[in-house]
Amino acid sequence: MTNRKDLLLVLTIESVVIGVVLGFVIRPFEPSNDVISLIGFPGEIFMQIVEMMILPLIISSVVSALAQVRARDAQKMGSITVLYYLTTTLLSTFTGIVLVSSIHPGSPELIDLLKKDSGVLEDTALSTLDTFLDQLRNMFPENIVQATFQQVQTYYTPHKSFTRNATTNATDVVDIYKPHLTYTYEMNVLGLIVFCSGFGMILSILGDQARLMTNFFIVLDAIIMKWISALMWCYPVGILSLVVKNIVDIDNLSETAQVLAMYVITVICGLMIHSLLTLPLLYAVVTRKSPFSFITGMLQALATAFGTASSGATLPVTFRCLEENLKIDRRVTRFVLPLGATITMDGTALYEAVAVIFIAQLHNIPLSALDLLTISITTTVASIGSGAVPAGLDTIVIVLKTVGLPYTDLGLLLTVDWLLDRIRTSVNVMGDGYGAGIINHLTYNSLLEADEDEVLRQIRSDIEMLNNPNVAMTSHFDEPRKMSKANSYIGGVSMTQDTQTDHDIEAQTSKAEPRTQHSSRNHSRTNSRREKGGAEENKNLLAPASTTFTV
Repeated sequence: MTNRKDLLLVLTIESVVIGVVLGFVIRPFEPSNDVISLIGFPGEIFMQIVEMMILPLIISSVVSALAQVRARDAQKMGSITVLYYLTTTLLSTFTGIVLVSSIHPGSPELIDLLKKDSGVLEDTALSTLDTFLDQLRNMFPENIVQATFQQVQTYYTPHKSFTRNATTNATDVVDIYKPHLTYTYEMNVLGLIVFCSGFGMILSILGDQARLMTNFFIVLDAIIMKWISALMWCYPVGILSLVVKNIVDIDNLSETAQVLAMYVITVICGLMIHSLLTLPLLYAVVTRKSPFSFITGMLQALATAFGTASSGATLPVTFRCLEENLKIDRRVTRFVLPLGATITMDGTALYEAVAVIFIAQLHNIPLSALDLLTISITTTVASIGSGAVPAGLDTIVIVLKTVGLPYTDLGLLLTVDWLLDRIRTSVNVMGDGYGAGIINHLTYNSLLEADEDEVLRQIRSDIEMLNNPNVAMTSHFDEPRKMSKANSYIGGVSMTQDTQTDHDIEAQTSKAEPRTQHSSRNHSRTNSRREKGGAEENKNLLAPASTTFTV
């Protein structure tokens, strides 16, 4: 099994390396769009298969995890999880702001070189408040079935407004944007997690009454993970296809890379500092353990995150790395990781902070301390709930508009986003892994106590059967005539062959002719000794239950 794990890890890492090399080898030949589509087709099918498994995986994992912990432990776990994710997101944003302000990769001289290649993003009237309210709406979907494929999003539509100009006595036409709610075809992961969390906690509260339903979700979770374990051997092929296609499909890579080299270096340095210094230090301070085992234990998840650029697609691999390699309690991973793949975007928050300040530096716009504080808060809020799918630049537009910065040149960052998106996704996954390790450490005693309570509850149930043989007899002999001799029990003690023979002898004796007085006396002594011995045997078996097995 270990060799199979190592082989899969090696294949995943090799697929990333070979994909990068092969992509740069094919680029000079300038393949046609049809060839590029064929190159990326295996990766497209791979992503569809993985995304198909995300919905049942989230439902089964969250419900089965919370159904096996006490309600107060689930609340504690949830509170620590949200606090951890908010803390790490703020730390990553702060790291990005300090780094971009120190290195200063943006320069007004670059703007003329970039304008010829920069795209213009579509205008949007969305604000940070709209994004935050959308996340709250998605947390409580009105239709849980609809939440499996749609989520709410605020959308602004322009409306013509005619106003009279008093100076020129003319009519001015002004576009007024009015908000309305619409549904986009994306899975509402946040709403599903909230619903499944409540469902699992109720199952935990009901206890034995909901044991059948709890076992159903536990078995469903095992089935999904078994299926995913087989699909993991397709990951190297899918990752190779995705990486090659993305590299071949980039336009003007060399020219843009030369101009944006310092910007790319700044973002990568910030991501490395956060993933190799901030997160390990936080883990070491809280757990008093070495953080380096996490890096080696999560190598396959990090390579998968780089290849797919999706936290959601990496989720099954992250489960496996944490539970099998790092021995994290599955009840922690099944709750923390799906939530983390949705709301924790440490790498995204750092990337957005650097991108916003880089745009300000390009236009030589000074930023005050209040502007930097606004950027840090806005990027944190905008990155939360941005989804477990490859991210775009829409949230950066919101941050730019919040601080009054231009966003028309933001399209130039798309040329290097293919690389930065993959690196920041790997950082997001690493943050989820460290979070699961920290939360597992902080809730270890509570989960262990819950396990002990479950064991004691089962022991008490067994003692109840031993101390109340009549109750046990009633439960076992609802249909005594249909039960075989081997399955007959009295107070948990099997009826012996000698006891049944006595009954047969007694029945036969009542029908037989009277024998001599000597024979009757001997037979009575024999039955008396047998009955006395059987009673003492049952007494010795049942009596110690109230003393030896007292809890």
